[in-house]
Amino acid sequence: MAVYFDHRVETPENSEEPSLLMWHSALSILAVASRHSPIGGNVDIYLQQGEHVENCHIERPHQPTTLCWHPIKPVLALGWENGEVVLLVHPSGDQTVLPSTHTAHITLLEWSSSGSRLVTGDQTGTLAVWKVDARGRLQGNHQVKHAYSSSLTCCIFKPASPGDDVKMLARASVSGDENALDMFSWKGAPLKMGPQEGLTFYVSTADGKVYGVDEHGKTSTLLSMDSAIKKMFFLATREVLTVITDTMMLSQYTLGPEGVAQELQKFKLSSKSGQNIDTVCAQNGLIITATGEQVIRLWDLERNENYALSLDESLGFERGEMINCVSYCTGKEILAAGTSHGRIAMWKMVLHPDRDRGDTKAQWKLQTPTEIEGNVSQLQWGSNLNLLAANNTNTVVILHEHVMSAHCSQQVAAVQLTPTQLSITQFHTGLHLALQSEMHIKGVCVTKDSATVWSGKQVTVFEMSGPALHNKGSFPCDSHVVTVHGENLYTVEPNRVQIRTPQGTVKQLLTFSKAEGNPVLLSVCQSYLVVGTDTSHIRVFDLTRRDAKAHCNAKNLADQIPSLGALRSVKCNSNGSQVSILVTQVNGRPDQKVYFYDIEMDTLTHFDFFTGRPSSGISHSDDSERQQFQENEVSGRCPVSHFWDESEPRLFVCETVPVSSETSSSGYWDTVDVSVVTLFCTQEHGLLLQDSFAKPAGLQALLALDVPYYYFSCKLLFRRGGVFQLDEVSATSAPANHSQSSRGSVALFPQMVSRRALRDFEGLENCDKSTRDAMLNFSFYLTVGHMDEAFKSIKLIKSKAVWENMARMCVKTRRLDVAQVCLGNMGNARAAKALKEAKAEPEPEAHIAALAIQLGMLEDAEKLYKGCQRYDLLNNLYQASGQYEKALEIAETHDRIHLRATYYNHARYQESLGDKSTALANYEKSDTHRVEVPRMLQDDPLSLEIYVNRMKDKKLYKWWAQYLESQSEMDSALDLYKSAQDYFSMVRVHCYMGNVQKASDIAIDTGDRAASYHLARHYEGHDDIKQAVHFYTRAQAYNNAIRLCKENGLDDQLMNLALLSNPEDMMEAACYYEEKGIHLDRAVSLYHKAGYVSKALEVAFATQQFAALQMVAEDLNENSDPALLARCSEFFIQHSQYKRAVELLIAAKKYPQALEVCVNENLTITEELAEKMTVTDSKELSEEAHKELLERIAECFVRQGNYHLASKKFTQAGNKLKAMRTLLKSGDTKRIIRFANFCRQKELYVMAANYLQSVDWENPEILKTIISFYTKGDAPHLLAGFYETCAQVEIDDYRSYEKALDTLSEAVKCLSKARNADGQQEAKMAELQRKITLIKQFVHARRLMPDDADEALRICGVLLEEPKLDTAVRVGDVFSFLIDHHCQHGNFKAAYSKLEDLQKLMSSQNITYYVKQANLDVLHKQMGFTMDSGDHKYHDKEEDEVEEDLSMP
Repeated sequence: MAVYFDHRVETPENSEEPSLLMWHSALSILAVASRHSPIGGNVDIYLQQGEHVENCHIERPHQPTTLCWHPIKPVLALGWENGEVVLLVHPSGDQTVLPSTHTAHITLLEWSSSGSRLVTGDQTGTLAVWKVDARGRLQGNHQVKHAYSSSLTCCIFKPASPGDDVKMLARASVSGDENALDMFSWKGAPLKMGPQEGLTFYVSTADGKVYGVDEHGKTSTLLSMDSAIKKMFFLATREVLTVITDTMMLSQYTLGPEGVAQELQKFKLSSKSGQNIDTVCAQNGLIITATGEQVIRLWDLERNENYALSLDESLGFERGEMINCVSYCTGKEILAAGTSHGRIAMWKMVLHPDRDRGDTKAQWKLQTPTEIEGNVSQLQWGSNLNLLAANNTNTVVILHEHVMSAHCSQQVAAVQLTPTQLSITQFHTGLHLALQSEMHIKGVCVTKDSATVWSGKQVTVFEMSGPALHNKGSFPCDSHVVTVHGENLYTVEPNRVQIRTPQGTVKQLLTFSKAEGNPVLLSVCQSYLVVGTDTSHIRVFDLTRRDAKAHCNAKNLADQIPSLGALRSVKCNSNGSQVSILVTQVNGRPDQKVYFYDIEMDTLTHFDFFTGRPSSGISHSDDSERQQFQENEVSGRCPVSHFWDESEPRLFVCETVPVSSETSSSGYWDTVDVSVVTLFCTQEHGLLLQDSFAKPAGLQALLALDVPYYYFSCKLLFRRGGVFQLDEVSATSAPANHSQSSRGSVALFPQMVSRRALRDFEGLENCDKSTRDAMLNFSFYLTVGHMDEAFKSIKLIKSKAVWENMARMCVKTRRLDVAQVCLGNMGNARAAKALKEAKAEPEPEAHIAALAIQLGMLEDAEKLYKGCQRYDLLNNLYQASGQYEKALEIAETHDRIHLRATYYNHARYQESLGDKSTALANYEKSDTHRVEVPRMLQDDPLSLEIYVNRMKDKKLYKWWAQYLESQSEMDSALDLYKSAQDYFSMVRVHCYMGNVQKASDIAIDTGDRAASYHLARHYEGHDDIKQAVHFYTRAQAYNNAIRLCKENGLDDQLMNLALLSNPEDMMEAACYYEEKGIHLDRAVSLYHKAGYVSKALEVAFATQQFAALQMVAEDLNENSDPALLARCSEFFIQHSQYKRAVELLIAAKKYPQALEVCVNENLTITEELAEKMTVTDSKELSEEAHKELLERIAECFVRQGNYHLASKKFTQAGNKLKAMRTLLKSGDTKRIIRFANFCRQKELYVMAANYLQSVDWENPEILKTIISFYTKGDAPHLLAGFYETCAQVEIDDYRSYEKALDTLSEAVKCLSKARNADGQQEAKMAELQRKITLIKQFVHARRLMPDDADEALRICGVLLEEPKLDTAVRVGDVFSFLIDHHCQHGNFKAAYSKLEDLQKLMSSQNITYYVKQANLDVLHKQMGFTMDSGDHKYHDKEEDEVEEDLSMP
């Protein structure tokens, strides 16, 4: 929490009333203009603590009217009411008076963005522009001067356009960008090295006009308003000019390139008339105004929204307190407002992680006010974000923000309340003291007997003696950090630490080398001092002796921690073995790790709060599930403060905040989730998480850890009249207040420190040291996971309170096994039983939650149920604890299956409290209002009637009608029954009242079955049988109607009713007809409809009801009685309905008889019928009979010519040979091939191959199939014969003796594999060998003819002499070969001789089949022979040629 030190400015004696103040934009110097009587005024410059700069004092006999600082240099422009303008330089006090240009009241002073131009303007409308050099010195006379028609009011410079990015241009140049190179070269335009100074500005006048002045000094009118212009703002992001007039009319304009202004929007701002209005423009177009009301108004021009912020009396503001002025700090995002009662209200812009800047009003959080005297009329934030200047019309106060100092040690705590006040609490004595200092306190350090405060310039030591404080010593010292141990004070100077007495005497110096740096951080724990330097070194000193001794060598953390910027805080533990360090990274952001330096081992480890895990190599507990839970608890955070326990060296605690908020100020932590994390730190086990909890809302910050307590400072909400009021805290507070000031006067100070017991010591705060040590050891070993050591440490403890506390500890550590032991020692049987029952749940967290509930730890149980997502159990917990709002919220979002039950339970709860209206609403939401609300309101009939009429619910109408009927209010009851559409009740009431006709009309009109049934009962009771049967029928109560028909002989209606009713009623009606012996056809039909087919057929056969029999037989199937089916089939055969008879025989599984009927009556057997007759699962036929049946069916298919189905049935019968023969008859080649491949029988392969030779086997696929089948059929002799046939085809059809030779070779190979069963194989082989020999000779002769004709002719001659040559080589082919040769060589005579020899040998054949026609034509021409052969002859030349019909190859 921050406090503001108020520094009143040291005003000169003649200054009376400050009128103007202005901070320099870059330096911490403040200019204040004042008036003094009777006339005249002065201007002074002050430093940040109010020190007056004597050289910078200007006094004139005129009033100062305006101030304006140079944006960079310490040069102040002053305007006076006589038109004089002076430049005042700080700190020298040099003054430069501008040449006399203005003669009237100066109303306008404005510097350009870089300070090279100064614009001045007066009340007469004269405007001048002056040039100033880089040192802030005036350069000659004015450059531009304009005279306008009215007084000048405002001036703003237009921001310059962004300059060129030199880095980007350099990279582009290196990569070869020619344009970038030209910009760097002398050829291009001058390079803009950054944002240039904008010299264009806009001025406004009192007559409502705005003028633009460009960089050349030319002026032009931009726009005109209806009244004087009070403020102008330029929104650079949108390039929009915003204008506000004195009538609070706001207008926005866009400015074109030619100076043309176009209006965007215009609206009226709310204001209070007759008051001075203070208006500022914050970031992103946020306009803030204070108009002397109790609120300030904000207009968001970006989002077009507006809202108001008001003062809160609960924070110390008073009713009727008005806001006079406002100031906004962009860097801190704080809005400050001065009030009429001397308070400064501050609103902090708070950005929550789940919100953005568009959430407007919800982002502003009102802070604790700061009080000064008088009426605050002007506020302004300084360049240093911690400075705020306030003018209360009497003086100027500079407020310097300072983080509230606090310290706690040895059960003594001190917390700063005001810049000069401390609240001190001694917990060991129960005293509460108040310390009033004469200096501004910047730090405090307390011990058991003393309190030391310092301001950065002075150190004062107070001794606490009982209820009084005595000044023990005071001395000047510039140390910004001080710590105390015993009677020694430790202060810092460059490169050394001074050990002083309370009076300031230096007793010892602890020097640091230049490399070790300057000490900046000090911390003492027990008898050890740790020092941190600005070069990131740490040193630890032992203070147990008279002189401080080095406990270890200096440690350079920069070598161990990457990206280390600076040390933030260092602390050591009570035995000096560990040092904890918080650091800042190089980028200025806090590191998310806490570093631990082990002095003995000289090692550095860390705990990373971003991941929730310690550094690698540090041991963890073995429970991985618990470890994961702990990581989730503390991950995503950043440490902000840390402490060691003052007596236990293993125990460490730190405060953490979410990562997104670690860079925010401490005041912001009030609005975020701050958690306190406790760790055990040892050499053996490393870092172990012991506990983690959220800081309670009423507490400000952690101060110390001293088992069994945490010490927290409390939030100070406000102070009024010296009485402080705090937020309520739910923690153990200090003793009652016994306040005593240092001067002996009683002051009412609040209790500013609150103690909270550690988790392990809740209920054990006053235990003795042995119990405390045992609990600490138990907690440590439980965290480590050493259960034997944990139980050993507490084995002597008998207190139930201790065991209960340890059970609570088990909830945090998730150790159910330990918890069961604790419950046993507590004797808490109920909790043990609840824990045992909870183990039925699958989630371990649910078991822990059940334990937490039994121990009263409802918040922990709630968190556990949420963690395991058991929202149903969480819902039950909320209900059991009476938190029905939370229960309903959970049910609506996560447990909707129990939503109605939750509403119902809430309603019962509210009903028990007497809140019937809330209960009623919840009954409705649970959908139980139709029963529960009448029950709840039964004692209040009027309210119930109103509720029923309001709800208009049918069930409620019915309930209310029944109530009225019970009260004999029949007419009202009838109306309500009608509204409820309860027609049964209406008919019942009408029958009761004797209105039977009305009841009949209702039953007929509505068709309500219950109403019709009741009316039928009424008619039956009055012996109106006809109407009773009618309404029984309408009610579909057919059994009652049938009963009446049977009893009263209504046989005609009985049949129709029975058909409408169920099978039992049909059976009963059929029996009735059968017993009476009438309408037997109806009996048969009813038996059939009722499903009693056998009974129906029995009656039909007995009474010869053939028409009914025909109808019944149509529904017979295989599930019917076989004997009945056979009997019906005989009936159909007798009546020549053979097809129907066959179907019944098949259904009766009389397959042979069915087939016999088909054969005898020549019925066509379909495939479907055949399948029915040959079912494979029939048990009526043996296997042999079944095969015989299949063959008979196949034969029938053969007779029908359906070879495919015949083959299928033969196959099913196992007779594949007949199946193949049947297929061969069909001629379906594809089926034959497929069947042969399917059966895989040699005989079938041979049959198929033989068949394939009869088709077009020259097809390559068929040819391959034949060869394959003969091969698979193990018939090489047949394959050889097939090859021989193929060879003959090659000779006869194609004269291809070469292919024939190859084919015969294959035949020989096949024949050689054949078995010589009949002794003819050798003869066949010899014959094939002879054919091959002859063919080879002929082929050889044909090949020799071109090269050795004589040898070829000799071979041919030898062949012609060979007996039976035609069996191998055709004689005609040999002669044709010879004739062809002789013709080609012109030996026509020899050719003719061979032709004659051919004709002699083959006189009966046509020789043209062998001899080429061309050779015959040549011989006819050369030799003139005439050939007569068959039907075709050669004639004389004059005869026409006749084409012969010869098949030529």
